[in-house]
Amino acid sequence: MSEESHPHERQMTPRKLFYLALGSVGVVYGDIGTSPLYAFREALKPVAHDGVTRFEIISLISLMIWALTIIVTIKYVLFLLRADNEGEGGTLSLLALLMKTANGHTAILMLLGLMGAALFLGDAMITPALSVLSAVEGLKLVTPRLSEYIVPISVVILALLFVVQSRGTGAVAKFFGPITAVWFLVMAAAGISHISDDYGILAAFNPYYAVAFLLHEGFYGVVVLGAVFLTVTGAEALYADLGHFGRRPIQWAWFLLVFPALTLNYLGQGALVLGNPMTMSDPFYLMYPKWALLPVVILATAATIIASQAVITGAFSMVRQGINLGFLPRMEILFTSETNTGQIFVPSVNAVLFFGVIFLVLGFKTSDALATAYGISVTGAMVVTSIMAFEFVRARWNWSLPLAVIALAPLVVLELIFLGANLLKIHDGGYIPILIATAFTVVMWTWRRGTAILLEKTRHTDIPLASFVSSIERKSEHSPAQVPGTAIFLTSDPESAPAALLHNLKHNHVLHDRNVILTIRTVNKPRVPSHDRYKVEPISERFSRVELLFGFMESQNVSQALATLRKTGLKFDIMSTSFYLGRRKLVPDAKSGMPYWQDRLYIALANAATNPSDYFRLPANRVVELGSHVII
Repeated sequence: MSEESHPHERQMTPRKLFYLALGSVGVVYGDIGTSPLYAFREALKPVAHDGVTRFEIISLISLMIWALTIIVTIKYVLFLLRADNEGEGGTLSLLALLMKTANGHTAILMLLGLMGAALFLGDAMITPALSVLSAVEGLKLVTPRLSEYIVPISVVILALLFVVQSRGTGAVAKFFGPITAVWFLVMAAAGISHISDDYGILAAFNPYYAVAFLLHEGFYGVVVLGAVFLTVTGAEALYADLGHFGRRPIQWAWFLLVFPALTLNYLGQGALVLGNPMTMSDPFYLMYPKWALLPVVILATAATIIASQAVITGAFSMVRQGINLGFLPRMEILFTSETNTGQIFVPSVNAVLFFGVIFLVLGFKTSDALATAYGISVTGAMVVTSIMAFEFVRARWNWSLPLAVIALAPLVVLELIFLGANLLKIHDGGYIPILIATAFTVVMWTWRRGTAILLEKTRHTDIPLASFVSSIERKSEHSPAQVPGTAIFLTSDPESAPAALLHNLKHNHVLHDRNVILTIRTVNKPRVPSHDRYKVEPISERFSRVELLFGFMESQNVSQALATLRKTGLKFDIMSTSFYLGRRKLVPDAKSGMPYWQDRLYIALANAATNPSDYFRLPANRVVELGSHVII
């Protein structure tokens, strides 16, 4: 993609670049910016069994710096930010792009995409719990008497965070970037002030220490990798939020502020422990003087709230993409901004995330315990993205197979090693993200499969639209009565007569002056220009077929789209127009092609889906619903 093709990067002035980069610091880098709170502390634990040596401390910092360099800088910032779907990033966005050129392995790609999305949603549940807990735990160092209040304080903060989601974040989002930027500067300053504790820590820039440590430590080295990976958690947000800021602002923010601040802070933590091994218990907070502890805890809590907000918002966006691409049932989506369609609130997702996050906080109680459960969902999502990126460079950039293997195989191998290291933590709570991701994957796969089966079953009884119109237009004594106005029949199959149309004729024996067969389709691109929104095809004097096209990042506002359509010549008055919807009562069938439990799950999802008239923004007083029974 050329830089000019991205909407954010057309006529990018230095001022606009600065503000977009500053905004990306709060949204894109909030998660990875909270990793120093716990990453080095957790990495020290596996090697602290018989005292930590100087070599081990330098090696751990070296591993962290090189993990940031290889995975975040090379893979995400320099490479994946270029693998976009018309400016949009993220697993489902990449899947939508690859589905255009899938060569016989659509099912594999789809499963990979669903797994990646499910792992991201699992991450959205764990990140708020871990980051807020780790920040509030700094209160123990302010005064030990507050130790017993850490969990209640964390629960209150998280509850307030989820409660305010429905009000939108537009009013406070402008402060996210500056607050997080201050957080990075404070971390960098703390690191610089302690590097002088032992300048030997600068040897960590030498990758020899990272490699030698893994070769020397054996099994403990693999265990340590699971903790080292906490350094790069949040990197997926770089890719997922590409559409909000554009490639250049995200890259500038990384190279000028985020990467240097993280590196300096980890170096400072390492030098602090080299100079005083007693600080191993909490090297991050112990870098600050006593008088600065409370302000830093408050700033850290603000940073973790912002990081959590960014992850929750990312989950809302991914669910909307999943709905539009047909992987999830329709859900109520509320817009919290009149000008920015990206600011949305999904009540059902908010509720699921809230209960999941509170359960994790109350179940694990400390960031130490929760950190062991973290990492699997992130590493899994990264492996999935790398495999899909391999398909991307082959199909979209026309790379040869050897070039794609040489470029991406080392990344995949490295991430698989990290994944293996994290899988060692399954019995310590690592099963939690696996269960969460599995549940989300099953739900999405069931909805996709069930919808395909339902379409196949109804097709056998459907009447071809062309032959139906031909027969109905023949004038005879049995012709239905004609009534004034326009009837719009929504259907997913534009080639067949909609069930609602057939039921209306059967029960009411009337036909409107104008009848529109309307199909709403989501295309594999983020947005559709208004002039490409619709396709109109006259079938007969009274019948026409209309197809409305929406991108997977757009709200499917049918009323608004039809208003535009009227201006182009399709004559109808919206207030004398009736919208007919078919509502199906689904009955499970053991021979449907899915197991009985999956039938029940699909029916439960269908029953929980938002009413189509609400989802498509149809005028409530103009909608008629006609029901039917379908065995699935």
